[in-house]
Amino acid sequence: MRHFLLILCPVLLLGLLFLPAFPAPAGAAQPSVTADAAVLMDAGTGRIFYDKNGLQRLEPASLTKIMTAIIALEYGRLGDVVTVSSNAAAVGMGSILDLRAGEKITLENLLKAALIMSANDSTVAIAEHVAGSEEGFVRMMNAKALVLGAVHTRFANTNGYHDPQHYTCARDLAVITRYALQNPVFNRIVCTRETTITFCNSGRRETIYNTNRLLREGRYPGIDGVKTGSTPRAGNCLIASATRGGRRLIAVVLHSDNRYRDAAALLDYGFSEVLRVTLGRRGEEVARPAVAGRLADKVPAILAAPVEVELTRDQLSRVSREIKLVPGLTAPIRTGQKVGEVIYRLDEVELGRAALVAGRDVPKKTFFRRWWKAAALPAGAIPGLRQITP
Repeated sequence: MRHFLLILCPVLLLGLLFLPAFPAPAGAAQPSVTADAAVLMDAGTGRIFYDKNGLQRLEPASLTKIMTAIIALEYGRLGDVVTVSSNAAAVGMGSILDLRAGEKITLENLLKAALIMSANDSTVAIAEHVAGSEEGFVRMMNAKALVLGAVHTRFANTNGYHDPQHYTCARDLAVITRYALQNPVFNRIVCTRETTITFCNSGRRETIYNTNRLLREGRYPGIDGVKTGSTPRAGNCLIASATRGGRRLIAVVLHSDNRYRDAAALLDYGFSEVLRVTLGRRGEEVARPAVAGRLADKVPAILAAPVEVELTRDQLSRVSREIKLVPGLTAPIRTGQKVGEVIYRLDEVELGRAALVAGRDVPKKTFFRRWWKAAALPAGAIPGLRQITP
């Protein structure tokens, strides 16, 4: 099959240490969402700020097409001219572009139809062109999901039709979407409100409109994607992204009573309650490990670089740190020499780490210094000789 992918210590609570660095948590309530499962993720770091049943197995409906687009963009060429097969033309369920057998259309236009208007027939045409068959294309989708770490996901088709073997979870969809948003073409398409699809061998033109009402109607400040999905079994689903002040957030809602309100509530929560937190400042002393063969008993271990992360107010109390020191430190030690590292975590997830370095020199105790100290005479024992303390 063409293009197939071959894939495949003590912890210390920080607690009050944070209080001088930022205001105390205001205790703001988490957003109330109607969705059976929901996740809010930072598009830049992948950090999750909100999770409701994030690993619950659910159907993704047309959110499937995000992975379809990933494979098409990575293994196809936008300018490729696709000849529509009778199999693709026969797709008639749900939203369709009404493709006709023998029509010619570029892969880019098929992608636009799939992502903007959620055309089910266009995904079959994409799959057949890129992989030779929809079955082969689906295998590529599943392989890519494993590579991205979406291990709770399995695809059975390219468009999200119901199938017992077609499922995912909110966390996996956030991971897949974060990856897709790194592609500039995907970004450009999913923030398009309307466009015109043209066919290569006829004068046929179709104006299509984005199914994402938050985007199409400009109902949310900073909205810039991503995709809707709906089937009777999956219910109403939405992945929405928005950017403000250089920060981009991804909200995933599955089987929702009001997907647009749920997504907006999640994004509002992220933009209002997520704080930039300094966990450790450069030069801050974290520990004083003992040093063997030294003039001083201990050396100050200071942070070589600052550690800054984004956290919601209610996550602050769950942050911990682990200090790992180099065993058997022995003089001489030079200022700036690595003596360990500190690791910050939120629950079991690593937030960041930084090297610990010596804050000053620690010279080795020489034989002469040891002898002089042992043999030192009291001040004034020899007339005219000033006492020197090593």
